[in-house]
Amino acid sequence: MRKSMTALLAAAFLIGMPGLLTAQVKVGMITTLSGGGSALGVAVRDGFKLAVDQEGGKLGGTAVELLVEDDARKSGKALQVANRFMKRDKVDIVTGIIWSNLAIAVVPKVVEAGIFYISPNAGPSKLAGAGCHENYFNVAWQNDNLHEAMGQYVARKGFKNAYIMAPNYPAGKDALRGFKRFYKGKLAGEIYTTLGQTDYAAEIAALRGANPDAVFFFLPGGMGISFIKQYHQAGLTGKVPLFGPAFSFDQTILGAVGDAALGVINSSQWNKDIDNAANKAFVAGFRKAYDRLPSLYASQGYDAARLIGAALKSTGGKVDDKGAFRAALRKADFDSVRGNFRFGANHHPVQDIHVREVVREGKVLTNKTVGKAFSDHADAYAGQCKM
Repeated sequence: MRKSMTALLAAAFLIGMPGLLTAQVKVGMITTLSGGGSALGVAVRDGFKLAVDQEGGKLGGTAVELLVEDDARKSGKALQVANRFMKRDKVDIVTGIIWSNLAIAVVPKVVEAGIFYISPNAGPSKLAGAGCHENYFNVAWQNDNLHEAMGQYVARKGFKNAYIMAPNYPAGKDALRGFKRFYKGKLAGEIYTTLGQTDYAAEIAALRGANPDAVFFFLPGGMGISFIKQYHQAGLTGKVPLFGPAFSFDQTILGAVGDAALGVINSSQWNKDIDNAANKAFVAGFRKAYDRLPSLYASQGYDAARLIGAALKSTGGKVDDKGAFRAALRKADFDSVRGNFRFGANHHPVQDIHVREVVREGKVLTNKTVGKAFSDHADAYAGQCKM
């Protein structure tokens, strides 16, 4: 009798607290929240959190515990966090990494341990091609994609002698490789700078001496802010057209760059003016939650969360059936804020890439969509992926 009463009391307690009966999925986010590039990680985190908050702490109807840790843009720290997430916290999914060198260090260890990694940003060629894995999905892009779009745009506009530059790390090399894949003119110069560099006096002097008719650069975060300002101070703005990917003209950066960015053409798979219901809800929700315009990185964090949500809904909240959850992720059965979206054979996006122009809306610098570089564009490495 006493045992029966204890069981009844326990059941009553659980019924009174339904959250205890709900399956919970653990998501570990490793991202950059301090030092150089921290604005990018903050945006990814905030976009992801918005999707969770909009479902009242759930994704796809399943309660989610989100663990967030700062990698400080250091591979060693990112690996320490990943090991803790996997061994102590027993996470089901890892996400959040901004930088490609960190992704290359962390992602293989995560996916080979049987844990899913959903990338909201870094998409190095090494992980898209021969290093692909069935548990790795990238919801943003493959690194080359936005640079390929600018290579095509610059070529279409008749520029014949471009000067190109990027940081000397995996994403920088992917960037210039992607640009050259579609730009067939001459190169006035091809320069790799130091990752984290902020003084570009020597590079700008060399650039001026090379006398190019266009400049393409990939310098994300604070690197881009410094370069654009120094380019403007050198009197080159308006004389030698500047082109780049969205990473250097993102909403997180434009306020710091100022008018030096006005009129610059850049490429992106997303913009706040893309006309679909999911994007309108995202932009409005983000502004309400954080009192600022969302960035490219925020949109990627948001889509990463909604991809996970769609897969959880399909599997009834179960991640332990790896095959079923993987198949649900592969379907990408959610409305992306960017519009058309599906995964290619290597679990990287096939999507449209847009052309944007930096404009002023009232007192705020932002981007407006002015065209499209690619429709249903796939990356160049899918054929190397053997899954």
